[in-house]
Amino acid sequence: MKKSMIYTRTGDNGTTSLVGGIRVSKTHARLEAYGTVDELNSFLGMLISLMEDGDDRSLLQYVQHKLFSVGSYLATDQTQTDLKMESRISDETVERLEKAIDLLDGSLPPLQAFVLPGGSREASVCHICRTVCRRTERRILDLEEREGCQVDEKVKQFVNRLSDYLFVLSRKLNDLTHYNEIYWDKSCK
Repeated sequence: MKKSMIYTRTGDNGTTSLVGGIRVSKTHARLEAYGTVDELNSFLGMLISLMEDGDDRSLLQYVQHKLFSVGSYLATDQTQTDLKMESRISDETVERLEKAIDLLDGSLPPLQAFVLPGGSREASVCHICRTVCRRTERRILDLEEREGCQVDEKVKQFVNRLSDYLFVLSRKLNDLTHYNEIYWDKSCK
């Protein structure tokens, strides 16, 4: 088997190829969107490395695979290239996150106030993942607005639900490690 080339030198001039070979600037909104998906996926990998085996870890590994699908979706200019089947997000994928959110939220004490990021190491990294996920969502919406391309509703729903899941997961991770949640002190005293 021939070894693949890690460097091609084709991006040295500040451009890169989308799925299908179309070249665009590395500062293009499409790259910002799927690059932020990649950043989120990297932080999820760190979170997974801190977690013990279990349903939440398995779900996050599933999410990592789906984020590759989202990245592939975003890297495809559908006006120029047909979308591959593996680049799609299904209703079932979104529903899987919703069920996980409901299950976790049902096992946690009711919220008393706004929760500040922090607590255990796992929960803190989970909060970082949540905020990067929110930025990912903003970059996807920015792509829609700037480029006038319609992003599939299921992609947007998946990313939105993922940030919700990460919020309740951070609460669970603090609960499991016996860290008290830090509630926002509105008086700031």
